[in-house]
Amino acid sequence: MAGNVAEHGASVTARALRLLGAFDYAHRRLSLSDLAARAELPMPTAHRLVAELVAWGALTREPAGSYVVGRRMWDLGLLAPVPTTLRAIASPFLHDLYSATLATVHLAVRDGTQVLYLDSLRGHASVPIVSGVGSRLPMHATGVGKALLAFAPEVVVDEVLADLTRITPYTITQPGRLRHQLRRVRSDGFAHTSEEMSLGACSIAVPVRSSAGEVVAALGIVVADLRRERSRLVAALRVAVRGVERSIAEFDSVQ
Repeated sequence: MAGNVAEHGASVTARALRLLGAFDYAHRRLSLSDLAARAELPMPTAHRLVAELVAWGALTREPAGSYVVGRRMWDLGLLAPVPTTLRAIASPFLHDLYSATLATVHLAVRDGTQVLYLDSLRGHASVPIVSGVGSRLPMHATGVGKALLAFAPEVVVDEVLADLTRITPYTITQPGRLRHQLRRVRSDGFAHTSEEMSLGACSIAVPVRSSAGEVVAALGIVVADLRRERSRLVAALRVAVRGVERSIAEFDSVQ
């Protein structure tokens, strides 16, 4: 019933996009029936469109019968100018940060009300990591997310505060408390979390600004405990961020 209602009046393109949009970080593999349900499409429609998406390379059918995002979508994503350029600019400094800390390091940007991870290097220590390149996670529960949210438009902040999902027992779900944290991020210049996204993992992040002063990304580090190393990690992050910002300014000056 829901599929028939959702399908009514929708173009073929809109239906195909709903199928692609059914995938997210928590749903990387989907059966045909799951795809149809998440896209709110009838099974015959989903079957026909999925077959066309597989033929084009947007989806891949695994031997067990489930579907995953196809390589052609990754190839197209690499053509997106801003994330690709930012990732290339930040890459040397991300590697420097990794070498200096031997911890998991991230480069992330805001995508609507979520944080999108553009690059990641996995650290040596055994720390639970739920993020990866291309994944999207809640802004309120991640260090890079808070660093970005603190400088986001007020309408975005309001939308995030309206849906503070509890992910672990330590996730902040009180809007007033999170607003206070965001004010601290703006004054201190860094954000942090303590087991708010996954138990056993803490994070710290510093915003990255464009040559115009706009926050365009965040660099973050994930470790097991911040209590003894916070100052050292913030200092390492700030050195890396200054390098990224200088490179962004140099890139902008020749465009």
